Amino acid sequence: MDNIVQIIVLAVVLDCIIGDPQNPFHPVRIMGYGISWGIRFHQNICIKSHVVSFGWGFLLTVTVVLSAYFGTKYFLDFLNGIQMGCAYAGEVILCYFIIAPKALQVESMKVYQAVQSGDLIKARKNLSRIVGRDTQDLESPAIIKAAVETVAENFSDGVIAPLFFVYIGGVPLGMAYKAVNTLDSMIGYRNESYEYFGKFAARLDDIVNFIPARISAFLLLLAVFITRNNMKQAFYIYKRDRYQHKSPNSAQTEAVCAGALGLRLGGDHYYNNILVSKPTIGDEIVLPSPSHIIVVNRLMYTATALALVSMILVQLSWRLFHV
Repeated sequence: MDNIVQIIVLAVVLDCIIGDPQNPFHPVRIMGYGISWGIRFHQNICIKSHVVSFGWGFLLTVTVVLSAYFGTKYFLDFLNGIQMGCAYAGEVILCYFIIAPKALQVESMKVYQAVQSGDLIKARKNLSRIVGRDTQDLESPAIIKAAVETVAENFSDGVIAPLFFVYIGGVPLGMAYKAVNTLDSMIGYRNESYEYFGKFAARLDDIVNFIPARISAFLLLLAVFITRNNMKQAFYIYKRDRYQHKSPNSAQTEAVCAGALGLRLGGDHYYNNILVSKPTIGDEIVLPSPSHIIVVNRLMYTATALALVSMILVQLSWRLFHV
């Protein structure tokens, strides 16, 4: 337990200093290559049976997740065979690879800077890098709210969830979680191409994120209190709107941030020129401002620090009662 907390803390510090490394050997990119091959195979053989399509999606999901887990485990065992310090360094680096607080902050702040300067063309382009919706026709308020939503939603699956699984099962389990999350982001869509092919991956993602999403919401509520934002409204909107999403998990964190900032998030958006209806989250108490992007990032980092402090306190308590 001691080592795993140290690994997590060092990984977060590394991310804060360096950010997400962009290189072809990034573990998540390697997962993406494998998933892309599975998608191409599925498309090339033109599967028409829903059952067969679901079965191929199931097989692809299980293969990628198990490969991520055992590949990581055997790699760390190999490093440990060279020298114990190599394995420890490898765990820190791999943990660092699967979290993304700085990436969320950097990319959302690019949107902030463009909106703040009045360059909506650049703001839309920067936003398109971090959201799946169409951005070419969005005006400033919608751009700001989309950036806030992205940070709020991805705080769970980009920060807390991978740390949670590393904490309970080591870096291999954290990497397996990241495989599930990557599969969902690539094939977990409800459309003609992926409705059955990606169904198992999407449902698995809902299951594995159930507990982390709620931990993330609790940490954000504490962060709202610490940063002296609107705690009363954040808790009210969280209770009211935490299930206002097609996913059972996504609205958990979005509801807290919507309440704290006084914004109405969610609603209808276009994806590939197709209008997708979604419930709204929160109330429009104030007009969206670029400063809201700064505030949501502050909440994310405060909540991340609270997660680290919680792990350290649990570690110290474990030592105290098991002397």
